[in-house]
Amino acid sequence: MLFDRICRDNAIAHRLTQPRHPTTTGKIERFHGSLRRELPDDGVPFADLAAAQAAIGGWVTEYNTARPHQAIGMAVPADRFSTAAAQAEQQLLPLRLPAVIALAPVPPLPADPSPPAADAASVPVPESSPAVYQGGPVEFDRVVPASGNMQAAGRQFWLGPHRSGMTVTFWAATDVIHLTIGAARVKSLRSHLSAADLASLAAQGGRPAGPPPLPPAEPGAALEADRVVSKNGAVHLAGQYVAAGEILAGRQVSIRIQDKTLMFFDPGTRELLRTRPSPLTWDQARKIRGTRPAGPPPRPSAEPVTVQRVASNTGIIMVTGQKIALGRIHAHQVVTVHVAENTLSIELASDDVRTVRRTTTQPVRSIKAQQPRKAAHVP
Repeated sequence: MLFDRICRDNAIAHRLTQPRHPTTTGKIERFHGSLRRELPDDGVPFADLAAAQAAIGGWVTEYNTARPHQAIGMAVPADRFSTAAAQAEQQLLPLRLPAVIALAPVPPLPADPSPPAADAASVPVPESSPAVYQGGPVEFDRVVPASGNMQAAGRQFWLGPHRSGMTVTFWAATDVIHLTIGAARVKSLRSHLSAADLASLAAQGGRPAGPPPLPPAEPGAALEADRVVSKNGAVHLAGQYVAAGEILAGRQVSIRIQDKTLMFFDPGTRELLRTRPSPLTWDQARKIRGTRPAGPPPRPSAEPVTVQRVASNTGIIMVTGQKIALGRIHAHQVVTVHVAENTLSIELASDDVRTVRRTTTQPVRSIKAQQPRKAAHVP
């Protein structure tokens, strides 16, 4: 948790690799291979743990300060961290560390000829007590249980079983709660906490929070919210139901609320799913439960989007705002269209595919073909 806090304070994203995938950690795996091959495998058994630690420490020192490496032009790794450019970069953007470890005194090496300190008590030791909470946002950490349903601050937070065992950092204020994992924001929700609740969290081990992982939204800026699409293909926003599409029924989606457009996208991949005209004003949108400042705009999938259309009486279909004449011979037929970035491919028969150039940038608004009209009621 301390390592993740250091990364977060220095705006470093702590990215985790997948288990049992050594190809994603090539450099450290190469280091481990050399260490195993040259020290434990070929060396004699160590007398005790202290002897093993001393041997490993000497090998690491030699590896980093004396052994040339072909990958860096036969230099040693220590050269890369002691150049004038590296020192200038450290002075320009120093590493921020917690006070408890920032100025820890380093004991002199046994071979150091310099005289020891006269009195160890004279060495200044930084104050390691945590900062006193004086109001405002609070940060605290929780571990995701196996179920993926976390209980924190008197509320449940769903993160999914695939995140079980991960440490989640909560940034809690009276207006919003941000959840981050390894300095990456995974969820933001409208807060249910009062100032007294934040003080209680601080007393239970919370700490004064730093800057929020996501700045507050400016007036008129895009907002986002999470919803589950109903079985009728609608979501509830600002006291009214907004059509999302029957194809999304029962699905968890995120909604980007812009001036005149609602963009429905996958919360995990930010893949654009549907777009709809927005009936909401910005003042209405900012009062929606669970809204947050919007992230980057969602993008359509790189793969072609497959849709269906019913040809008109004259054999014309419309896809992404573009009219395509198929001919009267295809009137009233249901055709499948593959919508790519620059082309539209229409399947007219099992072996007849017509490809035309796409002339619009309008996103796909509907997937299914037009539903047939219901027959008149017969008493």
